[in-house]
Amino acid sequence: MIQVQNLSKAFGEKQIIKDISIDFIKGKVNIIIGESGSGKTVLSKLMVGLMEPDSGKVIYDGNNFIGLNFDDKREIRKQIGMLFQGGALFDSMTVEQNIVFPLSMFTNMSEQEKTERANVCLNRVNLVNVNKLFPAELSGGMKKRVGIARAIAMNPKYLFCDEPNSGLDPKTSILIDNLIKEITEEFNMTTIVITHDMNSVIEIGDYINFIFKGELWWKGNSGEILKTDNKEINDFVYCSTFMKKVKENL
Repeated sequence: MIQVQNLSKAFGEKQIIKDISIDFIKGKVNIIIGESGSGKTVLSKLMVGLMEPDSGKVIYDGNNFIGLNFDDKREIRKQIGMLFQGGALFDSMTVEQNIVFPLSMFTNMSEQEKTERANVCLNRVNLVNVNKLFPAELSGGMKKRVGIARAIAMNPKYLFCDEPNSGLDPKTSILIDNLIKEITEEFNMTTIVITHDMNSVIEIGDYINFIFKGELWWKGNSGEILKTDNKEINDFVYCSTFMKKVKENL
């Protein structure tokens, strides 16, 4: 479990995150949604230590990450897997080299052990015979799956996914959603997904947190989000013509 308690962050006079408290549940897909500029990305950067908050706590299984020294923070970072929006694969490295990169950085595994671990992770995301390919030779969906394979290479307890369906067609988006859900449950990870994709919210969102102007404005599950009377979340969820038609039929 990850607990955010009374977290705040400002840049100059502009308050970006305002006293947010959220519990992110282990073994579940915890989703963060909100309009662009609402503070979602800043919140995630605060949680993984890429930014320092002005106040508040980020607690990983009882340990306040904010108050730890460098070495202790590093130990928690080893337990965090990251799936970046664009995949963030190294273009000059092969698929296998991308996956073993964190293993080379943080473990003392032999070359054979790292290769075996890369193969295990690739098999888990249903990719075979791609070890020696470069990112430029992969489709968008394959890049995301390689990104997931790299994110789970260290067998993390926590998985952060930033817009995992960005740039993907609907069918591939569903494949990535299902893969994230399966891996979360299989490895009992605390998974946090930042997304604008309402299909992801409805299909795999166990717990949903709506951020509005830097505040936790609403929280609930996929069934409740379609029926809430909260104006701001309704404006967000039902902004498209398609979703307005969905609402009419509820």
